[in-house]
Amino acid sequence: MANDKLAIIGGSGLYDVEEFKDRELLDMETPWGKPSDQILKTKYNSKEVYFLPRHGRGHFISPSNINFRANIDALKQLGVTDIVSVSAVGSLKEDLPPGKFVLVDQFIDRTFARNKTFFDEDIVAHVSMAHPTSKALMNACEESIKKENIPYQRRGTYVVMEGPQFSTLAESNLYRSWKADVIGMTNMPEAKLAREAEIRYASVSMVTDYDCWHPDHENVDVQKVIKVLLDNAAKAKNMIKNLIDSFENHIDPYDPTNNCLDVAIITAPEKRSKKTIEKLKTVAGRVLNK
Repeated sequence: MANDKLAIIGGSGLYDVEEFKDRELLDMETPWGKPSDQILKTKYNSKEVYFLPRHGRGHFISPSNINFRANIDALKQLGVTDIVSVSAVGSLKEDLPPGKFVLVDQFIDRTFARNKTFFDEDIVAHVSMAHPTSKALMNACEESIKKENIPYQRRGTYVVMEGPQFSTLAESNLYRSWKADVIGMTNMPEAKLAREAEIRYASVSMVTDYDCWHPDHENVDVQKVIKVLLDNAAKAKNMIKNLIDSFENHIDPYDPTNNCLDVAIITAPEKRSKKTIEKLKTVAGRVLNK
């Protein structure tokens, strides 16, 4: 579909895709403040795509301080319909070693210090998060990963912790008892906000370590993590280029994300202030301005 636009949100170790030579860096403003950094607008094989480094270029934003609302609003302003998050995670399972990718389809949100909704004043909305990632977009990611022969797992549960500290051993073992697959610090509330903005979302998690539950990895060492990160990032960049070429072939016009706000807003029209409607014009203008 001609109006579909892809954005990549890059996590730890993925701050740019240098191979993109057609480059324009965009300074964006939103009602929620500024996004993490300038958004790279580029064309690859004649297809327009956007790239946003979640922690900023040079990694200066801690997970709890990421302005998730500004990031999602800015991408929505640019007409983005599909977001693929590429994130570094720790493994909670023996068969998910460093270097393996996981196509996450479920989350357990353990964060507590973040703004998690666009609908926090005057207008209340409840979107469904039963299936937080887009199946069709995951199919596109899987196809792109396969082309690079990257070891991966389709489906998995991602525990999102607050951070920035890594887990205690007791916490790590608790999450393993929940049968979760990976642990990280950034995909929530990102996935929730993408849903509120009616943007399809997929998460590609790149395993960097075994977390502290593993007897051979009791202390998570940032320097060792970075070494795996750099290797993973090189693989991820190739995956991204494949994805740009093929993601439109997988678009599902019936994806429930496309119009989820139709059945989410509960506030009576007369109680919706003009100020809040204006604030939400990018995220929810489709339904609020009817």
